[in-house]
Amino acid sequence: MFGRDPWGGPLEISNADSATDDDRSRDLDRAALMRQLDETQQSWLLAGPGDQAGKKKKKYVDLGCVVLDRKIFMWTVGTILGLGVFIGFVMMIVKLVPHKRPPPPPPDQYTQALHKALMFFNAQRSGPLPKHNGVSWRGNSCMKDGLSDSTVRRSLVGGFYDAGDAIKFNYPMAWSMTMLSWSVIEYKAKYEAIGELDHIKELIKWGTDYILKTFNSSADTIDRIVAQVGVGDTSKGSSQPNDHYCWMRPEDIDYKRPVTECHSCSDLASEMAAALAAASIVFKDSKTYSDKLVKGAKALYKFGRLQRGRYSPNGSDQAIFYNSTSYWDEFVWGGAWMYFATGNNSYLTIATAPGMAKHAGAYWFGSPNYGVFTWDDKLPGAQVLLSRLRLFLSPGYPYEEILRTFHNQTDNVMCSYLPLFNSFNFTKGGLIQLNHGGPQPLQYAVNAAFLASLYSDYLEAADTPGWYCGPNFYTTEVLRKFARSQLDYILGKNPQKMSYVVGFGNKYPKRPHHRGASIPHNGVKYGCKGGFKWRETKKANPNVLVGAMVAGPDRHDGFKDVRTNYNYTEPTLAANAGLVAALISIADIPTGRYSIDKNTIFSAIPPMFPTPPPPPSAWKP
Repeated sequence: MFGRDPWGGPLEISNADSATDDDRSRDLDRAALMRQLDETQQSWLLAGPGDQAGKKKKKYVDLGCVVLDRKIFMWTVGTILGLGVFIGFVMMIVKLVPHKRPPPPPPDQYTQALHKALMFFNAQRSGPLPKHNGVSWRGNSCMKDGLSDSTVRRSLVGGFYDAGDAIKFNYPMAWSMTMLSWSVIEYKAKYEAIGELDHIKELIKWGTDYILKTFNSSADTIDRIVAQVGVGDTSKGSSQPNDHYCWMRPEDIDYKRPVTECHSCSDLASEMAAALAAASIVFKDSKTYSDKLVKGAKALYKFGRLQRGRYSPNGSDQAIFYNSTSYWDEFVWGGAWMYFATGNNSYLTIATAPGMAKHAGAYWFGSPNYGVFTWDDKLPGAQVLLSRLRLFLSPGYPYEEILRTFHNQTDNVMCSYLPLFNSFNFTKGGLIQLNHGGPQPLQYAVNAAFLASLYSDYLEAADTPGWYCGPNFYTTEVLRKFARSQLDYILGKNPQKMSYVVGFGNKYPKRPHHRGASIPHNGVKYGCKGGFKWRETKKANPNVLVGAMVAGPDRHDGFKDVRTNYNYTEPTLAANAGLVAALISIADIPTGRYSIDKNTIFSAIPPMFPTPPPPPSAWKP
């Protein structure tokens, strides 16, 4: 039987045993497949292994959405990896190879003056000085303070001398430590940025360590505190050696230094409590020391509240040099600091009691000294401090009414600093006369500059662009402009064209009223009267009292660089504390969004509005 062969020629179909059924099936499938292919494809399929021996089969990579030649794919991946390694190598070289960066901008004049102002405190140290004190002409001094007094018989070594003498007045010294601590609490980041944080903390601790020696700091209840070490009264004409009659280096003092204690001194006790409480916030990371400061502050404030009285009775040495006019402002000031240090509402209740504010003079708008912040009158500072509490925490009832009053009065005080309101006179050179033309005006000006600059930072941090003086609105920049104007005057922008900070600028006082700076450090001991020749000489001081802000000019912008006239040339601890605070507040030191630290001062205060409890679990039948 024959059939048609589709490939040409006859096809014989037989039942021969040479082809099995499987062979025939494969042949038919092959034939059917080949019908669908063109001649070239058929030739590939029919070619034997020998026909493709010289040809390489291409390999492909299937990426899912596209099929690529494997060789092209590998070349592309290799190129990308090589390029990445090269870029990484170049970046590593750029980082490792040293290259010049543009130098940071030089510090502004306020920062430069601040470095020097802090050094004044190094020069005023009493007791055994640290090796790194940095004042070559100073040495250990008054190493028997307290021990040589038969009524005290305990060590009162340390602390700071007040001014150009060697008396340790605890009232202005404590206020100075409070001011330094306040400046650190608000502007810690600034101090750290300029490398002065450790320095100022060391100075604060030098002061607080001494304050802890002036009473029984281990007790919860005390009955006395030390008011001062040394005596300065020479009004009775006595030639008995003391710290004002003699002109000696502190290192050479060999006369007796009496210790004055007080048993009813609310003003001094409350100020010392404020100093320790503020410092406890500065040292909050050193828990043991911070707790020690808080314990001492509690005992002092309790003593001040129970044993009412002024520390400076009429005729006393304290009344002559640092007379306290009232203790009610210290109750408000100290109470505010005690609240911030402990979080105990009882202290805030005292500080915001309406009767307390009235006695402290919060409503004495017609007083010529209203709004003048000093070592004697702390009310303006306390009002700013408590306005801070209202701005950022707003504790509400029952404190809101008096806090709002303090806030409004702070606004009024800021208005009084502006020349257009005529609350205070200004010299022709631009210095505000907060002491109404009296001597030693600079100490008052720096305190006002600090409050104005600080309050402007409070408002800015509270997203408040300014404040009202009656119907008129003034921006925070107005306050900063006032603060800068006073500091600029002190640093040289004045009719005398001289800086009133020793060592700052090209022209500054060369004859500060200061015993240690005026007597040569030449190994010669000059006795009580032996130093008189150095006091009277018209030559410049042999030792530069770096950073000391002198008392300042008169109301006509005049100044006499005369050593014997302390109303012009004597620096003080309290004045320099205000200067440091004002300088750090106004210095242009970038630290972040806000200049101040909004939260650290509140670290001991519990939440004003406790977190509500979680909702009850779902009811189950």
